[in-house]
Amino acid sequence: MKKWKTVLLSTLLVGTLAACGSGESEEAAADSEEKTKITFGSTAGPYSDMVSQAIQPVLEEKGYEVEVVEFSDYVQPNIALDNGSIDVNLFQHKIYMENFAEENGLDLSEVIVVPTAPMGIYSNKYDSLEGIEEGSQIAIPNDPTNAARAFLILEEEGLIKVDTDVNPLVISERDVVENPKNIVFQPIEAAQLPRAVDSVDLSAVPGNFALSANMDLLDALKLENMPDEYRNRVVVNTEDLDEPFVQDIKAAVESAEFEEVIDTEFEGFGKPEWME
Repeated sequence: MKKWKTVLLSTLLVGTLAACGSGESEEAAADSEEKTKITFGSTAGPYSDMVSQAIQPVLEEKGYEVEVVEFSDYVQPNIALDNGSIDVNLFQHKIYMENFAEENGLDLSEVIVVPTAPMGIYSNKYDSLEGIEEGSQIAIPNDPTNAARAFLILEEEGLIKVDTDVNPLVISERDVVENPKNIVFQPIEAAQLPRAVDSVDLSAVPGNFALSANMDLLDALKLENMPDEYRNRVVVNTEDLDEPFVQDIKAAVESAEFEEVIDTEFEGFGKPEWME
């Protein structure tokens, strides 16, 4: 009888250990399983198109299933990233990403900078910036970040000079120290700038709004030489930055296939320094 009990106890112990080992093995396998589906968030328009046309095909060749989720505002893509509804997004520049993350307590990191639609100076009155007349009116964005970009374009063209001691990312009209043609600045909502082309002499239109209004970027009298801080980037949660799927996204953007699509389908987009 004692021998029988010993055998039974041994059998139960072995079974229990085996079950524990099996559970640990399954958990380890689940932890080590590589991600095969990527949910990519972007605002509707050119950057959603960039994901679906230039990034998604390359990732699918690597074996990923890619879902593209479109958003209609600039708030939800980062909220969705933080709560795990999406894995990665593409819609924002560095300044916006950092400010949004700080204000909302998020931990976001950029993966890689992508070609971005630049701001341009458009006009139905003038054929060139050299020919603009005294007192010409130019509509500019009424938000400080985009207004600064407009002033930089005008300075680069020699139409104004700005205070050299001012941070170029926050230039405003009060920082204009020379304005020989007495250009009149009219700040308005950025989304209204494409319409302003018909009502004022000149209009400084951010690239995304120009494309949304079916404007041709190459029709601009001048496209900005965009600082990298204003170029859009692929963004993930910082905790995912070293994950294999994130590195594969970066490789997809760096691929020859990606650049070929940019050159043929996204004419006028300013390329980041790493692509030059």
